[in-house]
Amino acid sequence: MTTPQFIQLYQHNAAAVAQELLQGLSAPQAFTSPKYLYDALGSRLFEAITELPEYDLTRTEAKLMQLHSADMAQHLPPGACWVDLGAGNCEKAGRLLSPMAAGRYVAVDISVDFVRQALESLQRQHPGLHMAGLGTDFSGGLDLPEALDLDPTQPRVLFYPGSSIGNFTPGQAIGFLQSLHQACGTATNSGLLIGVDLLKDPAELEAAYDDALGVTAAFDLNLLLHINRLVGSDFAVRDWQHLSRFNAQASRVEMHLQARCALRVQWPGGERLFAAGETIHTENACKWTVPHFEALLRSAGFASTRVWTDPDKRFAVVWALA
Repeated sequence: MTTPQFIQLYQHNAAAVAQELLQGLSAPQAFTSPKYLYDALGSRLFEAITELPEYDLTRTEAKLMQLHSADMAQHLPPGACWVDLGAGNCEKAGRLLSPMAAGRYVAVDISVDFVRQALESLQRQHPGLHMAGLGTDFSGGLDLPEALDLDPTQPRVLFYPGSSIGNFTPGQAIGFLQSLHQACGTATNSGLLIGVDLLKDPAELEAAYDDALGVTAAFDLNLLLHINRLVGSDFAVRDWQHLSRFNAQASRVEMHLQARCALRVQWPGGERLFAAGETIHTENACKWTVPHFEALLRSAGFASTRVWTDPDKRFAVVWALA
């Protein structure tokens, strides 16, 4: 059995993280990057969200992949190098490696340590498959290092499930997708396999991000505790409430934390006064129609697409040839 290769490129820079967060918190419309929602507790809360009746995105995508896996195998290149973006526990890609006859697997996540156990377990299930873990922050674009020693003649399947592309604005998404297009390399039949949440009734979308049990609210509010640890601020969770609202003009659900009263938040060397009702914008979840998303892929340089949807057209998986 081969042993997985591990490469950790991302190094935590406390000063840079604090600067990024404080810049967002000081903006006229305060905001934070959604990546800060996922500390240890936040990641566990998100796993719980995927089990909620209101949030069927993860379940629908999994069923769709299972339903259409045979047809997908007819379109995706056999023997390809699978590059799994935001691999986490490697579960989603792990179910596809055999049906799609993968020739290599690279799990990409911000922390190799997070995926190490999952990758070692996956390696035991596929003892002959060359595997690697790459620790990098790809939110600003994907750059595959030479240390991976990728074969330029081997087709690549960049795998980006979960509709994480929805966290980007359309302008940001084009830049990100352009970097993925470049990372596909020059081999024939390389491409991107991506999951996309489709536009639905606004009330249904808002409920998916503000469930009755309050798990999503806890997920959002936990961000304040994470910020306190990262920048030394004094956010008090009880002073804030979670909001989910659909922005029809931008075709996205927005998550916000709203101040329950006028308050002052302090951190070393600075502070901000928040008026009652003022918000911190914590996440976007853009929703797409299939034609609009196909147009976005073409704008990023992808040549052609094959689309699979569930019977109710709630979610799409798109294969885009580079």
